[in-house]
Amino acid sequence: MLRAILWDVDGTLAETERDGHLLAFNRAFEALAIPWRWSPSRYGELLAVAGGRERLLHDMLSQPQAPAQCALRDELVGRIHSLKNELYAGIVAAGALPLRAGVSELFEDCAAAGVRMAIVTTTSAANVAALLGARLGSGWRSRFAAVLCAEQAPQKKPDPQVYLRALQALGLAPADALAIEDSPAGVAAALAAQIAVVVVRSFYFPTADVPGALAVGPSLGSTHGWRPAAVAPPDGRIHLSQLTQWHQAAQRRG
Repeated sequence: MLRAILWDVDGTLAETERDGHLLAFNRAFEALAIPWRWSPSRYGELLAVAGGRERLLHDMLSQPQAPAQCALRDELVGRIHSLKNELYAGIVAAGALPLRAGVSELFEDCAAAGVRMAIVTTTSAANVAALLGARLGSGWRSRFAAVLCAEQAPQKKPDPQVYLRALQALGLAPADALAIEDSPAGVAAALAAQIAVVVVRSFYFPTADVPGALAVGPSLGSTHGWRPAAVAPPDGRIHLSQLTQWHQAAQRRG
């Protein structure tokens, strides 16, 4: 029985990578007089490295103007990442990052059906609060039975730590939950925790291979383009009832 929907954040709830984090990183570089910028394509490559701080450290290996000493690199990464998060919060507050189509409606479906929701991400709690506070209001936290972020699960996806801790927080077995993800790392994390996962394609992972996903489609706001095919209700979006059908099919196969 489906008792909880577990939501990834970046790329799944909103296109935060392309329209938020990348922009904030480049503004931080500029503000700190750091002589490099990330192009959209370079940032897409760096998404293979989970975590903002980790991406910075990885990128510095290829930056000839980066500090040579590890301690100096760590200090610089801390300054960049702290400023980047402040700038990201400003971008969100300005209304630049709407929730993706169909997300708000699924929130309401879950509330009406008594299906609990959780945030399951390895981004920072501050970034999650900035996005959901701007989109859902100051009481956003009350909509979720659990909020698991980098602070609660420091092992980044594809490690299953954040999903395992979410199940523990909710008191649920893996078969009671369904994850919604956009990236191969997120899918791998959910599956490693034995949680069925639905994939909503995002800007940076439009055609990525996601073996083991229960269903894959371009948007929760439309039933078009889903595999397996989704039932098309009058409003044309993915409903909780469709997620439940896919989940039930997975349980029967399992």
